[in-house]
Amino acid sequence: MNKPVCELAAVIRQYKTSFIAKHQPLKQHLSVFNAIEKCRTAALGGHVDACDSCGHVRISYNSCRNRHCPKCQGTKREQWIAARQQQLLPVTYFHAVFTLPQELNTWCMHYPKEMYNLLFNASKQTITTFAQDAKHLGAAPGMISVLHTWGQTLSLHPHIHMIVPGGGITAAGYWKNAKCEGRYLFPVKAMSIVFKNKYMQGFLKFIQTKNRGIEKSVRETLYAKSWVVYAKQPFLGASQVIEYLGRYTHKVAISNHRIQSIADGKVSFKYKDYADGCTQKQMTLEATEFLRRFCLHILPPRFMKIRHYGFLANRHKPLLQLQQKEMGVTEAIPVAKDWKTILKEKMNFDVDQCPCCKKGRMTTILNFEANAPPAIASLKSNTQQNKTTA
Repeated sequence: MNKPVCELAAVIRQYKTSFIAKHQPLKQHLSVFNAIEKCRTAALGGHVDACDSCGHVRISYNSCRNRHCPKCQGTKREQWIAARQQQLLPVTYFHAVFTLPQELNTWCMHYPKEMYNLLFNASKQTITTFAQDAKHLGAAPGMISVLHTWGQTLSLHPHIHMIVPGGGITAAGYWKNAKCEGRYLFPVKAMSIVFKNKYMQGFLKFIQTKNRGIEKSVRETLYAKSWVVYAKQPFLGASQVIEYLGRYTHKVAISNHRIQSIADGKVSFKYKDYADGCTQKQMTLEATEFLRRFCLHILPPRFMKIRHYGFLANRHKPLLQLQQKEMGVTEAIPVAKDWKTILKEKMNFDVDQCPCCKKGRMTTILNFEANAPPAIASLKSNTQQNKTTA
């Protein structure tokens, strides 16, 4: 596994103080900064491993497990995907994207929980409205929705990625495939109009509860413009669905591998310019501005960014299992995999193999608490002495 050139944690360590003085961030932002800054350092404690062949000693520090940390998402993603494999049906799957217009960004910054809940609800209601219409399907749908709030340059760009099976379960309990032989889900232009109306209905009610209004020009713009709803071509098979889901479920605003340099109060990072044929480019920002943009994508505490609806909701698990049985899907026995197994299978990295001799196995000889690094020289000496005695 290639190590990134720079890390988000390094930006936080160097420029957190300047950022706080300039922007007065929320308490939850500082909590995330604290977790990322300490991730896999002595501040969180860890353990010491030694090779049973050559005696090589290695320190491993604990992870912060924060959902905004770029270091802590890989194994979580794979575990989540493994669980979703139990929910697949042998049908066509579609990927839809529902995007909020930029005129609502200010509201999203001040009321993220409420605005993003409205986004989840409006996109779900849009799919449900079309699915229940006999002209389009006439059945109850299932959906997996994932919230993303960022664009490639860390700008605020709230949108929902939604995976939708191409069909639904009728009131009589039978499966009904989507029309048009699975070439598309529902008419995109019509979905855009319904999505806009559903969201605006909820949004206007919400701002009334806050005793706030919206400028007439902004309101007219929101109703006049076409809201972006994008429906991609259907997947070719269930395996594609699983692979694709993994690209969206546990992403964070920026990965460490995209950060190119941290110097002179500035941060440079790679981004993909979709308006220019997906060309890879580089952007440089003041470090405090970089951290400000990152904070735009720190979700409210306990906010659920992945949600399941319809027959894919947890409360409808028996209904889904019955449908799988009727479709001839063999019930697979879930296999719980730890992070070491996932690293070995998915990333071809055996964490227990000695990095020095490549033959021995690393075994844990000591666990230590936070801020208490062990005396490595003494441990190594004892390990080598024990091997010599043996």
